[in-house]
Amino acid sequence: MGETAAGKHQQGFELAAGGFAPQGPSKCFDDDGRLKRSGTVWTASAHIITAVIGSGVLSLAWATAQLGWVAGPTVLFLFSFVTYYTSCLLAACYRSGDPVTGKRNYTYMEAVQNNLGGFQVKLCGLIQYFNLIGVAIGYTIAASISMIAIKRSSCFHEKGHENPCGVSGTPYMVMFGVVEILFSQIPDFDQISWLSMLAAVMSFTYSSIGLGLGVSKVAENKKIKGSLTGISIGKVTQTQKIWRSFQALGAIAFAYSYSLILIEIQDTIKSPPAEHKTMKRATLISVVTTTVFYMFCGCFGYAAFGDMAPGNLLTGFGFYNPYWLLDIANAAIVIHLVGAYQVYCQPLFAFVESTAAGYFPESKFINNTIDIPIPMGGYKPYKLNLFRLIWRSLFVCFTTIVALLMPFFNDVVGILGAFGFWPLTVYFPVEMYIVQKKIPKWSTRWVSLQILSAACLIISVCAAAGSFAGVVLDLKIYKPFKTMY
Repeated sequence: MGETAAGKHQQGFELAAGGFAPQGPSKCFDDDGRLKRSGTVWTASAHIITAVIGSGVLSLAWATAQLGWVAGPTVLFLFSFVTYYTSCLLAACYRSGDPVTGKRNYTYMEAVQNNLGGFQVKLCGLIQYFNLIGVAIGYTIAASISMIAIKRSSCFHEKGHENPCGVSGTPYMVMFGVVEILFSQIPDFDQISWLSMLAAVMSFTYSSIGLGLGVSKVAENKKIKGSLTGISIGKVTQTQKIWRSFQALGAIAFAYSYSLILIEIQDTIKSPPAEHKTMKRATLISVVTTTVFYMFCGCFGYAAFGDMAPGNLLTGFGFYNPYWLLDIANAAIVIHLVGAYQVYCQPLFAFVESTAAGYFPESKFINNTIDIPIPMGGYKPYKLNLFRLIWRSLFVCFTTIVALLMPFFNDVVGILGAFGFWPLTVYFPVEMYIVQKKIPKWSTRWVSLQILSAACLIISVCAAAGSFAGVVLDLKIYKPFKTMY
């Protein structure tokens, strides 16, 4: 799930100086009166790659191990194809009506509103915000696991690999929560452009280290581990094998989920050529790049560890040395997730705050800001809003407590992937495309799109069932707040 504030920087500026809003495109403005967009196929590809390659990549070796050498790469390829195809459908819905001159939709929700309307918008909003809360919980778990891995790797280095080096996860999750409470008070934090750049550099750093260590491990073993059908019955029971295979589908779906920000990225692209044409090329470039990278990470991880591939490639201690390199990779994960958490949560914060202001326009608690002077560096005074302070802090506390109660990285990633994949990546884009292109019911095109949607729904349901089964099994042996790694 990737992770970037991609399209949000292009908030644009309405111009109505002296009552004249520009009509049609001019040198400085686009047809909607906003400043000329300057995005190209390459900037859009970069945004998508940044958004897609995130912490999901770390569980791919584990997912491949559940499915084996035949099904693993096949499933990865199928997911990439579906993601590419539905992203092209979604790109065609950026403008309502005519694909070149129609009214622009600035967000995913707006596209659903203008194409489907009514109940579907509420449903889309619910799924979207539920997904964002889930991502916040997942990131809290992932960041704390990486902090623990840094602590344990230095312990292994000093005391030897036989030492259990048990570390409690609780203080690290609380620490991550405290940092996020501080960052969440910065308004529009997700629009800080260097944050996107930093996230991109960090995610490539740790993904590449994971890949490099996998390659070196295969070279060291002098053989490729793993089997055609995945983890063998005996190491796990027949039932576990089925649940784990389903959960692996969820993990792979999570690694590809970025449709939520696709329209916002498209809103940064200049035209002509028509935005949807540029976006299709950008989607192809980024999905091919990502899939090749994922194939390498998943396959080399599986080749290195076989059935014993860890749930998180960099923290499962398949690798002990060079320990400093592991520490760099895990530090990069933590830095990336601190920023990514905000990128995902700020739209939710903004939604709740604007809704509250709409319901209680008279409330001083919700609407008034207090200016707090910042003594250093000549900054403008910080505008403190009490409602923002209390609500955002409570939200971060809530996600941290849930993460403490069920700190299972693979299960949470599987649930998120399953829950978000079908509605957001397949169902809404397909339905909007049918409305946009006025495809008649029961025509061949309509039937084939519905078959695609139904097949993806079945995959999502299986993945969700597998991940929930994983949580139930983990909870049997787990005591709250006493997680030891």
